[in-house]
Amino acid sequence: MSEEVVLYSVDSSIATITINRPKKYNALNSEVVKSLHEAFNKAEDDQDVRVIILTGAGEKAFAAGADIGEFQDKDGNTVLPLAENGQNLCKFIESMSKPVIAAVNGFALGGGCEIAMACDIRYASTNARFGQPEINLGIIPGFGGTVRLPRIVGMGIAKELVYTGDQIKAEEALRIGLINRMFVSVEELMEGTKQLATNLAAKPGVAIRLAKESLNNAFEMTLEKNLEFEVRQFSAVFNTEDKQEGVDAFLAKREPSFKHK
Repeated sequence: MSEEVVLYSVDSSIATITINRPKKYNALNSEVVKSLHEAFNKAEDDQDVRVIILTGAGEKAFAAGADIGEFQDKDGNTVLPLAENGQNLCKFIESMSKPVIAAVNGFALGGGCEIAMACDIRYASTNARFGQPEINLGIIPGFGGTVRLPRIVGMGIAKELVYTGDQIKAEEALRIGLINRMFVSVEELMEGTKQLATNLAAKPGVAIRLAKESLNNAFEMTLEKNLEFEVRQFSAVFNTEDKQEGVDAFLAKREPSFKHK
């Protein structure tokens, strides 16, 4: 029986999704993309899951990009479904109602970098390497790299990374805002990621969902429309049980116990 290319587990309201092709640097072939989408769907539908962690098996790679062997006999028409499936996966991750944390260990290149950018928060170990090296194959990013990268790091830096195909170390990724935090080892990375996930899992789930929806609109709407959307989200959260619990707990000087309702 062949080994599963994507592993899925749940512990204490945290789902961990692991790309499991360490001998291939967790390269993203069609099977991996399909299995990742299924795993994220499963996490979204599971009412007991509050937060998702995405990582790669082993210490060498989060995901070292697409499986280039799948490109060899493709032309513009036949490659389109591959790119669309990758983009659909990234859009699904980005639009999920629950926070997704990327724990980047080793290479996050091409599609691996693009999937990481679709996550809400990115933590990385010092051995992490990021980049969009597609230009060196005579192609360009296709999972959303030319769209999300400039929104995260700014247009000038994004153009430099895409045009050169250069890899950057975790320190540089932290400096330009591509990652949120850096850890000295993979072990500390996973520990720090789980601490964050545990913290987020205890927060009011409805409020996080509404906040994520509003934040995701920041680059999609005009300022006026986004402010209108935010105030509607702000009003909606006042109809939740968690709002009442949060206010009551604050006034009583005790820790809140949110029910995600």
